[in-house]
Amino acid sequence: MNFTDLNLIEPIAKAIQEQGYTNPTPIQEKSIPEITKGRDFLGCAQTGTGKTAAFAIPILQNLTQNKFPNKHIKALILTPTRELAIQIEENIKAYGKYLPLKHLVIFGGVKQGNQEIALKKGVDILVATPGRLLDFISQGIISLKNLEIFVLDEADRMLDMGFVHDVKRIIKLLPQKRQTLFFSATMPAEIQKLADSILNNPVKVEVTPVSSTADTIKQSVYFVEKENKLNLLTHILKNDISDSVLVFSRTKHGADKIARKLQKDHITTEAIHGNKSQNARQNALNNFKSGKTRVLVATDIAARGIDIDELKYVINFELSDVSETYVHRIGRTGRAGAEGTSISFVDGLDLLNLKSTEKLIGKKIPVIKDHPFHTDDLVVQKRDSNNKPVAPGGERPKSSRPNNPRPNNNKKKPDGASANVGFKKPKNKNFTRKK
Repeated sequence: MNFTDLNLIEPIAKAIQEQGYTNPTPIQEKSIPEITKGRDFLGCAQTGTGKTAAFAIPILQNLTQNKFPNKHIKALILTPTRELAIQIEENIKAYGKYLPLKHLVIFGGVKQGNQEIALKKGVDILVATPGRLLDFISQGIISLKNLEIFVLDEADRMLDMGFVHDVKRIIKLLPQKRQTLFFSATMPAEIQKLADSILNNPVKVEVTPVSSTADTIKQSVYFVEKENKLNLLTHILKNDISDSVLVFSRTKHGADKIARKLQKDHITTEAIHGNKSQNARQNALNNFKSGKTRVLVATDIAARGIDIDELKYVINFELSDVSETYVHRIGRTGRAGAEGTSISFVDGLDLLNLKSTEKLIGKKIPVIKDHPFHTDDLVVQKRDSNNKPVAPGGERPKSSRPNNPRPNNNKKKPDGASANVGFKKPKNKNFTRKK
């Protein structure tokens, strides 16, 4: 099938032709005709399958062909991260460049002034992250009472990031009569329940098996002791790979540590995570896309939405505790049928995650032994509820015990989490702190 077979209006057809689009992907082929008919839609498709165009193109067509009240938000696209929100709005701008529709992206982490001014001028299509949207609604800046189309994108990531309650609050503010489009890479039970509660007789499309990885991605595992991971990464980047590489870290602190080590080894590297400002994150991403920076180290939350054409290599510095995250990570490469390579470093703490990941994707990932830091002596090591290593006997290794027995409220948390910092006042009202 060709895009010309989808009966798109001339301004959209011209714009996507200029983008180099000729043949729609499976999710685009199946979604665009149904969404343009006004049907609710449930799409289960992995990253890199063209989901954004699958809903953005028919939304642009529907809003152009139907006459809706001016200055009211007509379409809302809700997505979990700033990076993904920016990417979606950029695509809408490209597909709708010859249309009079106004679009805007809003997200937290920046001052609201410019976003507020743009909203007051009138917006047809709004792309938003949950927190900033609820903030504007509470201030009376945004009203969703005239909304015609609602898109919930990356629903499974909303669950992973703890946004489900925010999403449910937003849904209660939407008009009952609307078109709802629901997209998710995976469909765990809670996400399926949410979909069932907001969709009305939807068209259901699953273009790939749930939680599968693209066949075009060459996957491999490197067994390595934890203390050798940084040296192994430098070795690979200097001897085996000359292209750009996206490296995934579990924590913000870990991402910074990796970046410092690579910079010390004269490898141009930047890190992006939740502690970085929006401008810093966007500049780092632009430098990576342009080739100015060779290695980008990212946490999972910061990396969702990174869409880089022809990215050939992804390295998992450690595996995530959530097996589905592996699919999202390596989905940054091998996009749209291109070939890609995924390398995962596995130490004793990663062995259980490796087993869970292989069970999820339904295949064994081959182990590469041809590197100077290979080991056959890894022992499964578990983590406690605080994500700290636990020895096989059930006790934390002595080397991991803090010297100071007092609680540390400034612990590093995975990206997106926060520590409970502060002094807890005793119940005794007569208590006074010693000076």
